[in-house]
Amino acid sequence: MKITKIETFKVAVPYIPAIRKYRPTEHTDRPILLIKVYTDEGIVGIGEGGRGGDVDHLIANWIGKDPMEMNLQTTGAPFQQALYDIVGKAHNLPAYKLMGDCYRDEVPVGYWSCYMAPKDTGKEAEVAAKRGFTNHKLKARPWDIVQQAEEITKAAGPDYAITVDPNDMFETVEQSVRLAKELEPYNILCFEDPIAKDDFAGFRAIRSKVDISIAPHLGGPSNVLAAIKADAADMFNISGNLDSVLRCTAIADAAGMQVWLQVAGLSLGIAAAFATHVGAVVKNATLPADTLHFLKENDLIGGALSPKNGHIKVPQSPGLGVELDEGALEKYRVG
Repeated sequence: MKITKIETFKVAVPYIPAIRKYRPTEHTDRPILLIKVYTDEGIVGIGEGGRGGDVDHLIANWIGKDPMEMNLQTTGAPFQQALYDIVGKAHNLPAYKLMGDCYRDEVPVGYWSCYMAPKDTGKEAEVAAKRGFTNHKLKARPWDIVQQAEEITKAAGPDYAITVDPNDMFETVEQSVRLAKELEPYNILCFEDPIAKDDFAGFRAIRSKVDISIAPHLGGPSNVLAAIKADAADMFNISGNLDSVLRCTAIADAAGMQVWLQVAGLSLGIAAAFATHVGAVVKNATLPADTLHFLKENDLIGGALSPKNGHIKVPQSPGLGVELDEGALEKYRVG
């Protein structure tokens, strides 16, 4: 088998209205890259890159290569996704069976909000809870995170968990500790990166003073190992390509720590499908993943992986197990 052609597309798909209110132009400012990889045996693989990505300069290096002889784990998106799609289809196997042992047939996912006014965050929590989600990750700021938590709890109930992600904007150990104390009445799953993520001493200091779990968002095995050695984490958010994710999560598992995965993030459906396959084979990926294609007005796979009760079923068809909606591709294509 040889790769004969690669097509690239960029698409600008708006967010759902609640997020579009706060991020009205991000979809056009940072369109998402999609690829189709064709082979001489008629098998076509699809892949999705990040927002604003470009791979045109890499295409010539891929033409003529045999997908069956390439290292699938270390390749980066979107090619990694397309290769798993091709090889899975060639062997009539779903992608997860090429990745490792399967630990679950559905993967937990959480709801997500960008930074919003507390009242708007509460409205989104009400929507999410009605859809069966049990966890809500929100972009938090120190000046109103307590009000956000109050509105979420009023809207979705006391059992609805909150992941607080300030992107290091809690800034100091002291402020992080103060906010953790103020948030004690609410169901806080964890603080993700309350301060600069390389400040492991600060993470350790926060952990020593609060009951809320602390979760660094890391990629790279050496970083995860360093955080564990520094006693800087209770759990992790792990991102990266498959090789890195498997090694990072194995280290965390050896330390008895749970993780959630951010393999897709604010993606469309192709990346979400790949992330779901990865989530099936990571033993300790028991926390709700950041797989958020459902926050776009169209996922470009026809809604095939819509979450139900906070879970996505792992596709069982060969390859990624989803098909690109050609009509939607043409509708949202730019450039």
